[in-house]
Amino acid sequence: MSTRAGFVALIGEPNAGKSTLLNRMVGAKVSIVTHKVQTTRARVRGVAMEGDSQIVFVDTPGLFQPRRRLDRAMVAAAWGGAADADIILLLVEAHRGITEGVERILEGLADIGEGRRVALAINKIDRVQSEVLLGLTKDLNEKFDFAETFLISAERGHGVEDLRGWIASELPEGPWLYPEDQIADLPMRMIAAEMTREKLTLRLHQELPYQMTVETEKWEERKDGSARIDQVIYVVRDGHKGIVLGKRGETIKAVSQAAREELTEFLGRKVHLFLQVKVRPNWLEEAERYSEMGLDFKDGN
Repeated sequence: MSTRAGFVALIGEPNAGKSTLLNRMVGAKVSIVTHKVQTTRARVRGVAMEGDSQIVFVDTPGLFQPRRRLDRAMVAAAWGGAADADIILLLVEAHRGITEGVERILEGLADIGEGRRVALAINKIDRVQSEVLLGLTKDLNEKFDFAETFLISAERGHGVEDLRGWIASELPEGPWLYPEDQIADLPMRMIAAEMTREKLTLRLHQELPYQMTVETEKWEERKDGSARIDQVIYVVRDGHKGIVLGKRGETIKAVSQAAREELTEFLGRKVHLFLQVKVRPNWLEEAERYSEMGLDFKDGN
């Protein structure tokens, strides 16, 4: 029996549905999904099995015009993930069509080099009429020579099986890269921190979530099989600390409960979650914080 294995980079604009597709492909929640843009910071690898093929998905941060150091490091991580992959999958939102951002990504794909297989997935197809889809498919394929085009709804699962089957058949022959039952190569400490950050992002609004990070400070395995997880939420200003805590601590309590419930379900055992909020004015300029997120501090220059 010959096996196949390889890396597939999911790229696209913020909110194109990359994290939703990754979670759908893998069959578990390994990348945080919110309605806010630029949620994915690190390159999250999710592992999916399809027949004799092992597909390692690299979910990259959304590609956008970077302004701050963190933005620049995220965009560098996205292109780095694409350049290292066996297959690149570009996600475009059907109802948004060919935006300036998509144009920039197509230019970037042309710069990566020849010989790399790039497939197109037009996502959220349930939001537009079929004639719009046909026109968009034609226009995009005229702009770039895609190996294959798929029309999908990552949220509903439409077309995802065909896409996964095609990817599996296109990967290079070789041994599997991870154990068969592993779904992600992120450490559990980081997955736990990402789950808490998702709950904060959903709960809070405007700029604050992008000036905030969560780190798992301590993870203790208890004799009764449960786990105690201590996390720190770093914010840049005192005023932000008050927002995260909420009136009489209501916000932090709600976030803690939601994150604890999801972690309990994900780990399949009881979780004791303890959250602290600390003000760290310069965390966006600290190299250590970037390595915690799987980003390269130097890429932000």
